[in-house]
Amino acid sequence: MADSLKKNLTLFDVYAMSTGAMFSSGLFLLPGLAAGLTGDSVYLAYLLAGLLILPAMYSMAELSTAMPKAGGTYYFLDRAMGPLMGTIGGLGSWVAVVFKSAFALVGMGAYLSLYLDMSFTLLAIILTVAFGVLNIVGAKETTLLQRALVASLVVILTAFIILGISEVDGGSAFAPNGADQEFFRSGLVGFVSTIGLVFVSYAGLTKVASVAEEIENPDRNIPLGMTLSLATATIIYTLGTLILINVLDQAELEESLTPVADAGGVFLDWVPGDLGVVLIVVAAIAAFASTGNAGILSASRYPYAMAKDKLIPSGLAELGRFGTPTKSVIMTVVSMVVVLLVFDVEAVAKLASAFQLVLFALICIAVIVMRESRIDSYKPGFKAPFYPWLQIAGIIIALWLISEMGFLAIAFTGALLLGCIAWYRGYASKYVVRRGAIFHVHQRLGEQKYEGLERELMTIIHDRTEDENLTYEALIARSAVVDVQAGSYDNAELSVLLRETARERFTAGDEIASILVEPLAFRPIGDGVYLSITISSELEQPELVVCRFGPNADLSVVDIDVVVDDLEDAHTLLFLVSPNQPVGLDLRLAGHIAEVVQSDHFTARWLHATDDKALNAILMRDDHFYHGPVETMPFLVEQLGRTVGELDLPKSCIVALIERDGELVIPTPDVMLLAFDGVAIIGEPEDIALLNEGMDPFEAERARIAAAEAESNL
Repeated sequence: MADSLKKNLTLFDVYAMSTGAMFSSGLFLLPGLAAGLTGDSVYLAYLLAGLLILPAMYSMAELSTAMPKAGGTYYFLDRAMGPLMGTIGGLGSWVAVVFKSAFALVGMGAYLSLYLDMSFTLLAIILTVAFGVLNIVGAKETTLLQRALVASLVVILTAFIILGISEVDGGSAFAPNGADQEFFRSGLVGFVSTIGLVFVSYAGLTKVASVAEEIENPDRNIPLGMTLSLATATIIYTLGTLILINVLDQAELEESLTPVADAGGVFLDWVPGDLGVVLIVVAAIAAFASTGNAGILSASRYPYAMAKDKLIPSGLAELGRFGTPTKSVIMTVVSMVVVLLVFDVEAVAKLASAFQLVLFALICIAVIVMRESRIDSYKPGFKAPFYPWLQIAGIIIALWLISEMGFLAIAFTGALLLGCIAWYRGYASKYVVRRGAIFHVHQRLGEQKYEGLERELMTIIHDRTEDENLTYEALIARSAVVDVQAGSYDNAELSVLLRETARERFTAGDEIASILVEPLAFRPIGDGVYLSITISSELEQPELVVCRFGPNADLSVVDIDVVVDDLEDAHTLLFLVSPNQPVGLDLRLAGHIAEVVQSDHFTARWLHATDDKALNAILMRDDHFYHGPVETMPFLVEQLGRTVGELDLPKSCIVALIERDGELVIPTPDVMLLAFDGVAIIGEPEDIALLNEGMDPFEAERARIAAAEAESNL
C-alpha cells in the first residue's frame, strides 16, 4: 500500500481543475437571477467579482507553493494558526465543497433528465457514485476526464462568445439598452449585492490547492494555472453576460433558468437541427460534471490530510491500491448522496458560499502570519505581490461580501464554525500538541515558538525537489564526518576544528575554512541535532561537515544569532556551506537532511554507530546509495582497468567517491578503477536495487524495459 500521493498532475490539470470548478450555475443558471437584482450592469458585477478574488487567489498560490500538501486550506490554516483553525478550515471546507458539488450534480441531472426518463435526483446520485469510483482509481485518471470536460466546455463557450459578439452592435453593447432595460436597477446597493451573489461563481478557483501535493513543479504550475483559469473565467463570464443582456429582453432573461441556451436559440437559429442549442446543453452538462468531479477530488483530500494529523480518525489517511485516499473518497461520496436525499441542496449550497468567504479571509491572514513568523524554511516558490496590502484588501472584501449575503448565510456560517470548534474540543485536542507559525510571531514579542513547524517545513522542501535528490546523495558522499569523543569545545575551539577539517577534506578547503570563521546560527532539525547554513558566492558546490559529540565531550557552544535558545541537548552539529546559485539550494538540501534525521530509529542508530563510515552511511538514504569494496561488486570486477568515464552502470548511477589507501579520490572521468578501491555509487532507487542484486546492469535494464512494456500491454 502506498505511503504518499503520486505527483503526476500537470499545468493543464491545474487549469482544468480550477476552470472546471468555476463553470456551472455561475453561467448556466445565475445570470438571470443576477440581472433581476441589478439590471444590465450585471456584466460589470461579474467583471469586478473576478478582480476581487485576486487577493485570495494569490494568497492561496503562495501558500500552495510553500507547502504543497494535500488538504489545501486545512493544511495552511493549521500550520499558520494552529490545529483549532485547521479544524475549522478542514471540516468547513469539506462541508462547503460537498454541498456545492452535490448542487452541481443536481444541475447536471436536471439537464440529463430532459433526455432520459429518470428523476434528476436519481441521476445525480448515479453520477456521484460514478465520479467517486473514478476518483478511487486515480487522480490522473480523474483529471483526464476533467481535461476532456473542460476542453469541450471552453471550446463551445468560446464559439458562443465569438458568434454572440458578432450579433451585438460594437461599443453600444456596453451601454444601457433603453428605457425598458435598466442599467442600475437597484442603485449602488443592489449592484454591490449582485457582486456578492456572483462572487461565489469564482470560488472554485482555489480548490486546486487541496491537491497541491500531487502537482508536478507546483512553484510554476499552481500560480500559472490559477491565473490562466481566472482569466478564462472572467472573460467568458463578462462577455457571456454581455451577450445575454443584448440578445434577450430583460424580462425574458430574469425569468430564464437556462439563459445561455435561450440566447443560443435566438442567434444560432441558422444552425441546422438545433445543433447550436444542443451544443450549449452539452457545454452545460460538461460544466456541471466538471464541477462535481473536481469537487469530489478536492473534497476527499481534506479528511485525508486531517486524518494524517489525527484531527479525525486516522483510518481515513490510508491510501488504497491505486495510491488514492480510498476511504476519504468513499466518505465524501456517501455524504454527498445523503445530502442529495435529505437537504434542499440549492439553498444549502448558497449558504455554504458565505463560509467560503470566511475561509478566503483566513487564507489572507495565514499569509500574513507566515511572513511575519520569519521562519527561515518558509520559502514559497511564488510570492503574492503587494504584501501586506493585498492580504488586507482580501480580508476586507470577504467580510464586506458576507455582510451583503443576509442573516441566514451569516447564521449558517456561525453554526458551522461552532460545530468545528466543538469537534476539536471534544475529539481532536486530545491527540495533537502541534502549534502554528503564529507562535513564531509571539516569539518575536517575547513569547514562545513552536520548533516542530520549522522541522516540518524543511522536510516539505524535500518533496518539492525530487529531481534534485542525487545532489543530496553526492553531498553526503563527500561530507566530512568528525566523531568527537572527548574534549571541551566552545565557539573558538569548534571553529578551529571546522577549519582544520575543511582544509583536510575538501578541494575548496581554504574557501570553506574562511566561511566557517563567521558567527554561526543553528536551527533544530531533530532531537539533539542542529544545523547551521552558510551561503557563499565563492563556492561552486555545497559541502557538509558533520560533528558528533560523545558523552565525554563537553560542548559549550553559544548560538550567536539566537535562532535557538540553547544547545545544551545537542549531540550533533551539522555545518552546511552552499553556493548562492541556484537560489534555494541550501534549503532544499536542508530539507533532505531533516527528512533523514526525523526518520524512525535515526537517533538510536546514530548514537550507537561506531565509526565515521557508519555515521556517513546513516545520513545516506539506503535506497539511493551503494558502497563497498570493488572486489565485492561483480558488476565492477568485470570492468577493472577502465576509467570512471568508461564504466557501464545503470542509467542514473554515478560514482560519487573513491577511497584508495585511506585517502579520498575525486572520481573524475579519467581516474582508473582499481581492485582494492572502495567506491560509493549513487542513483535512483530502482537502479541501485539492480546493483544490490549483483545483476549485470545491461541485462537487468533490458529485463526491466521488457517487464514495463509487458505491463503496459495488459
